[in-house]
Amino acid sequence: MTRYKAPLEDMRFLLEHCAAEHRTEHNLTQLGLDGEEASFILSQAAHFVEYELAPINRACDELGCRFEDGKVFLAEPMKKAYSHYAEAGWMGLSMPERWGGQGASSQLSACAGEMVTSAHHAFSMIPALNMSAIKALLKFGSEDLKCQYLPNMISGKWLGCMALTEAHCGSDLGLIRTSAEAVGDDVYVIKGNKIFISAGAHDAAENIIHLVLARIKGAPAGVKGLSLFLVPEQLPDDNAPNNVDCIGIEEKMGIHSNPTCSIRYENSRGFLVGEPHKGIKAMFIMMNEMRMGTATQGVGLSEVSYQHSLGYASERRQGRSLKGTVDLAHEADSLLVHADIRRMLLTQRAFAEGGRALSQFCSQLLDSIDADEAGQCASPHASLFLDDNKLLLNFLTPIAKAFCTETGLESSSLAIQVLGGHGYIRESGVEQLYRDGRISTLYEGTTGIQSLDLLGRKVLGTQAKSLLLFTKKIYRLCQLEKDNQAILHMVKPMVGYAKEWPELTQTVAIKGMKDHEEVGAAAYDYLMYSGYVSLGYFWLTMAVNASKLLAEQPHTQPNNGFSRGFLTSKVRTASFYFSRILPRAESHRQALLSGSENLSL
Repeated sequence: MTRYKAPLEDMRFLLEHCAAEHRTEHNLTQLGLDGEEASFILSQAAHFVEYELAPINRACDELGCRFEDGKVFLAEPMKKAYSHYAEAGWMGLSMPERWGGQGASSQLSACAGEMVTSAHHAFSMIPALNMSAIKALLKFGSEDLKCQYLPNMISGKWLGCMALTEAHCGSDLGLIRTSAEAVGDDVYVIKGNKIFISAGAHDAAENIIHLVLARIKGAPAGVKGLSLFLVPEQLPDDNAPNNVDCIGIEEKMGIHSNPTCSIRYENSRGFLVGEPHKGIKAMFIMMNEMRMGTATQGVGLSEVSYQHSLGYASERRQGRSLKGTVDLAHEADSLLVHADIRRMLLTQRAFAEGGRALSQFCSQLLDSIDADEAGQCASPHASLFLDDNKLLLNFLTPIAKAFCTETGLESSSLAIQVLGGHGYIRESGVEQLYRDGRISTLYEGTTGIQSLDLLGRKVLGTQAKSLLLFTKKIYRLCQLEKDNQAILHMVKPMVGYAKEWPELTQTVAIKGMKDHEEVGAAAYDYLMYSGYVSLGYFWLTMAVNASKLLAEQPHTQPNNGFSRGFLTSKVRTASFYFSRILPRAESHRQALLSGSENLSL
């Protein structure tokens, strides 16, 4: 079984040489990273995941969780690893220093998060959910709630989770029946049942803090009547139980070592987060945080699938090259001599590194938005940049969540294919990658839901302003590189997509005005088209930067900290993406234009 190795060189390449391509001039200095400090943090994160998390992944999968007498128990290796994670301060990496965090950038946090999810998917969900709950409290919590809960949540002593789903309504939150009745100022009694609560109960933390969507009695029907409440498992004033009971855990396809709980709230005390009847707004802070976290899971899945596949294909000997025997010293050549094996490996690599670039760009946008909102930027154009960055982030979030998880799942399936029969049995470890990764296309909104969100709200709902912001970035980059002969075969297609994408959107919009069903029929293929084109932009950006670094000293190892092999592979993988992967966008274009009539049952 291949041992996971954190892709530090690629992460550093993005941080040092691709980040500035996407930053606006006004906030470049405010968001600049100390390269030495960033490298140290990432190396420490790599050491933790490589030596503590990755080695226990399979054991935790086999041990699973235990539910006994209303209590949930994590596997001992999982519990021990979490203790070390919290003690080392990883939970607070990008959290405000005021509440005990380290105040690092979202970019660094995304890199560390990817490592964790590659090494141990089920483990990664515990800190990810907690951090999303923290973000909601930072934005909407009262000062009292922040003071009482944030320090312990950021330290990892307490852990947060999201309690949204109910048995009769999955993603249709407007049907929620959990009720809230006021008993004091911003204090309510919560009654109801929730299901599919990841890490909703376990013994790794002293207290589990539930952020619960419920309806205040007398509130309007639908999502406009929902409010968000903080409901602790134990009341912090006296450590008294708060009638938050786990009534069962799910037996799942994967992520066995992370408990997915059914929770009953029976006269539980809850504290209002934000304003009454505006819980959806607060909830989406958590949801968007988790959507980007799930996108990172997809990237991490592609990366670890690639590493497993490459390790096996390099060692496994089977058959001979079609060009003739390559290695006379052995009775068979390695799998790497076979073109189809290389196709699968390069596909995984293209999705991992392209998705990582997309994820990093979204993290940069988040850092820019946070800096501007905190008033750290004195530019008179700050509000304009802030609005544009918010539009871009909102536009890219459903693409990142859905596309990176779909391609991550494809990468894990390819890992099984590369390993052949050995990939289908548990011993190899790659079948667990597929089982664990399958959930990523479902939770935090399925691919179909993300598709409707992208096309309906983020594109058509903004009159395509968000899309045009991104296509202008594509066009500007292509104009800058129009005479770069080394990558002209990548520049020319992107010029076409920068023009075609808005035109395609206009066509769908016109059809949708006549029949709303046309939007739903086009949504999935529109999202996948958008994903392939978006990654094309990021691969072009990486190819530009890698080729420039190679040109600095063409005949010796560049004096920039990156090996020639790494930079050459970056350019070659970009070329592979444009030749073999980006053409998939055309099939999605044709499908989304085919209309809704062919979807009749």
